[in-house]
Amino acid sequence: MTKYILNSGGLRKNPQKAKSFFGEILKDQSSNPNILYCFFAEKREYWEEKFKSYSEGFVDLIDSSIEPTFELAFPDKFVQQVEKADIIMIQGGDDHLLQYWLSQFNLRELFKNKVIATNSAGSDAMVEYFWTCDWRKCMDGLGLIPIKFIPHYQSDWGNEDPRGPIDWDSAFSELSEYKKTDLPVHALKEGDFIVIEII
Repeated sequence: MTKYILNSGGLRKNPQKAKSFFGEILKDQSSNPNILYCFFAEKREYWEEKFKSYSEGFVDLIDSSIEPTFELAFPDKFVQQVEKADIIMIQGGDDHLLQYWLSQFNLRELFKNKVIATNSAGSDAMVEYFWTCDWRKCMDGLGLIPIKFIPHYQSDWGNEDPRGPIDWDSAFSELSEYKKTDLPVHALKEGDFIVIEII
């Protein structure tokens, strides 16, 4: 069984929600879990910096009795890295860039019996369809989870954008009517997450 934990993003602004999210990620794990951090949604030059920052932030918010081992994901080693990891953390950033890298792998098979924790664009990639804050339109995800998803829902995301604030009600309506109208729409406020288990 694969356990997906999809977060809306904005964890840095919501440390208590981040703590709850990390607690869910570590549930039923050993005291020394192997965690693979994936920053494929970011430009390559930022990976090491973000890896250091995010792994340190993770440790700061979990029980001190847990001592995880962290590894930074690379496309040419990704299959082997996932196979030895207990938890795969797929971070946000650019939806197109993330799907470019992830679409090269058979994720449904590769992720079997793992914990897959995602946020923002990472969550978008896992689902059938999503509404992207960057492009302000509906897009197709990789289809691992049969739902629709809106990250950063009702947040101030885009308020400084020259296009003006996001119309969240319109975004929800657009996604509801996009392609498979029978799929549930999960529109999560920042820091919130859902857990979906796939056999």
